[in-house]
Amino acid sequence: MNFLRAIIVVVLSILSTVSVASALKNTEITEIISKEEFSAYKDVGDFIAHSPKVTVVVIPEPEDIAQYGSDVVKSLTGSDCDRDGKMDDNAKCNAVYYKLWMEYER
Repeated sequence: MNFLRAIIVVVLSILSTVSVASALKNTEITEIISKEEFSAYKDVGDFIAHSPKVTVVVIPEPEDIAQYGSDVVKSLTGSDCDRDGKMDDNAKCNAVYYKLWMEYER
């Protein structure tokens, strides 16, 4: 029964992420993050820490299956710095921050 609940939660999470991502797909980052909002961040670390979080389901490791059983669901949560509904790595977050900095602080 827990496995079914986990699958339902995952499916609903994916659907909500896809709908938000499609709405923001062609939006320029400066239309999403205003100069006032950007100026509130102390640095790139603060920007990343306060970015929306995205959770994705990944394949569990064999160790996870051995420890928790075959019904285990594994997920990762990370920052969505460009607000497109996808988890961004550190390089992408730095690039988004730099783009905003060039737009607003120069």
